[in-house]
Amino acid sequence: MRELTVRTARPVRLDRYILRQFPALTPGMLHKALRENKLKLNGQKLPLDTAVQNGDVVRLYLREEQLCPAAVFVYEDDAVIVADKPPGIAVEGAGDTLLARVCRTLARENRLDPAALPVLCHRLDTGTGGLVLLARTPAAADFLTAAIKDRAIGKHYLCVTVGHPQPAAATLRGFLRKNAETATVRVLDRAAPGAKEIITGYETLAVSGALALLNVDLVTGRTHQIRAHLASIGCPVLGDGKYGDNAANRRYHFRYQALCAWELVMPQHIDDPAFAYLAGRVFRAPEPWYVRQIKDGILR
Repeated sequence: MRELTVRTARPVRLDRYILRQFPALTPGMLHKALRENKLKLNGQKLPLDTAVQNGDVVRLYLREEQLCPAAVFVYEDDAVIVADKPPGIAVEGAGDTLLARVCRTLARENRLDPAALPVLCHRLDTGTGGLVLLARTPAAADFLTAAIKDRAIGKHYLCVTVGHPQPAAATLRGFLRKNAETATVRVLDRAAPGAKEIITGYETLAVSGALALLNVDLVTGRTHQIRAHLASIGCPVLGDGKYGDNAANRRYHFRYQALCAWELVMPQHIDDPAFAYLAGRVFRAPEPWYVRQIKDGILR
């Protein structure tokens, strides 16, 4: 149970106040808590639009992992962390983020050094789940970011597309240009000013109705690359609101893109003796739920 004494200069809605304190919660979770008598304002069950005042007392009878979820570590040592990011949270920024969860998890276990906080070595879109590399030392940060920049670390994704790519396996090449005003990208067939080369390999693992399950090899790592590149061949990622098929997204009830950074493959040979132990290591996230449903023909 968590008890909060409201500190506010002006009245604010109960649900808005709670969501500010616990960014991992959702409006749906609050509605459920209220229905189950797990949310009280000054000892009473009151509507979520009730205005709370300075000094009011809010009690939440929820589990700690609901209020402040822990990070899931796929791998960890004194220098490197491989964390599994759930779709729907940003890697960094304000509120509930992957980086905040990582730091909070280490702090709970008295393993967080305030003078050497973990740093992100690459990023995933908010709606994409899967593996993210973090460094716990400056040397690890230098090693990992250089390896990613040199394309020495293999990055493989699982995704579901609306439509079946033809051929079933291929390596796509093109050029990607950002549009800062719309926060989108465009895939071009040829070089153009401001456009960067992109290379995306894919292999079809299964098909189910109108959908296909792909294993994607992200050779270059540009903004929205997988989503835009697959959309450019007429096979957008299911759940993608920017480049996808919104009618299909609604039909299948997908809030986030069915895209997961599933596998990281470390270089077979590492010259730096401090990190030679990582050579050839393969890290994998748990397969998303939709992978089995495509293979079994349930999601189609």
